Amino acid sequence: MSLEIVILAAGQGTRMRSALPKVLHPVAGNSMLGHVIHSARQLDPQRIHVVIGHGADAVRERLAADDLNFVLQDKQLGTGHAVAQAVPFITADTVLILYGDVPLIEVDTLQRLLKHVVPQQLGLLTVELDDPTGYGRIVRNADGQVTAIVEQKDANEAQRAITEGNTGILAVPAERLGDWMSRLSNNNAQGEYYLTDVIAMAVNDGLVVATEQPLDAMEVQGANDRRQLAELERHYQLRAARRLMAQGVTLRDPARFDVRGEISVGRDVVIDINVILEGKVIIEDDVVIGPNCVIKDSTLRKGVVIKANSHLEGAVMGEGSDAGPFARLRPGTVLEARAHVGNFVELKNAHMGEGAKAGHLTYLGDAEIGARTNIGAGTITCNYDGANKYRTTIGEDVFIGSNNSLVAPVTIGDGSNTAAGSTINQDVDKSQLAVARARQRNIDGWKRPVKIKKS
Repeated sequence: MSLEIVILAAGQGTRMRSALPKVLHPVAGNSMLGHVIHSARQLDPQRIHVVIGHGADAVRERLAADDLNFVLQDKQLGTGHAVAQAVPFITADTVLILYGDVPLIEVDTLQRLLKHVVPQQLGLLTVELDDPTGYGRIVRNADGQVTAIVEQKDANEAQRAITEGNTGILAVPAERLGDWMSRLSNNNAQGEYYLTDVIAMAVNDGLVVATEQPLDAMEVQGANDRRQLAELERHYQLRAARRLMAQGVTLRDPARFDVRGEISVGRDVVIDINVILEGKVIIEDDVVIGPNCVIKDSTLRKGVVIKANSHLEGAVMGEGSDAGPFARLRPGTVLEARAHVGNFVELKNAHMGEGAKAGHLTYLGDAEIGARTNIGAGTITCNYDGANKYRTTIGEDVFIGSNNSLVAPVTIGDGSNTAAGSTINQDVDKSQLAVARARQRNIDGWKRPVKIKKS
């Protein structure tokens, strides 16, 4: 059975009160439409059609990909009209219809729905709701068979009492879809072409409407305003937290933890409160992450410890290494096994060898630091001359004194030392002591200045 997917993403979302198209508003660091496309791709369709309208150029620019066919709906005349715009492009056997502002839909739910598409049958995703206000109601006959969907504005009192709501998500035989779209009418309270009218047509044509429901009602929750967007965000995060805990992660408080990307975790990982994981993050066994840390596009090997208030981006921390508190590891930073980065240390495009240390108050940019080397407090690599960047190379077993300025390009050999307060702008050979500071003078009889009294 070949499959194509139509995603409706043309709405303006006026209640968002935003210049940004509604479907581009983010949940967990990705646009709502981006989440739906990601789920759609996991179903391995031969093509995905995205119906766009309001903010079409912005949506197309943000999400353009070879497997997406963007279809323009010039006028927003309802969901049925939107689907009709995609029909001429469909060649598959089955069509799945999704919505660009329903980002939490699970792939497993969609797979269960698709199984209902067999000859003379289509699949409809419904949901049981305590308060179905705003939802189209699922109308069934005495035998429990679906006969129609009635929108709330068109429903009578008895129909409004129905608690089974329509999610709008449909899986239908493609050969029927074009005919149904051509027969839609806008003779209703909204003056729109409802996709839901397809259900009554299908029943009249002798098809069975088979229903499926999500395991979690929030899967089919859309976002029409900022409050609903925040509810989706928090539910996504709680769901992500539960998945991580099932994989062996201890979260000190699942309600104070955010994932905004693709996370891989080992066992016996401990994550404290207010930690944000962004992009692609790999966390191996026995890693401990302290509170208030942001970790983006980074790899943490076995036994890594990150202390409070640290920020990592594009970094790799080797086995048993540690950083923080208040450490910043910028893109290109690599710490080898058991390397130590302390408080208020910033590294950028720097490689620290096994067991190397930078304890505090240090900036190391564009630098190579050898194994077991110790960097004193207040040291900086002066890697930028205002136009070009240069590299600092420090060998193994080097001791860099406190408050050093290392002016790149410069090489400091294995086993050498630099004196505290030095500005090093020439290479230092192996096992040398480099002293580059003004000679101290002690002046006898020095009179401290006194404040001049104003008349």
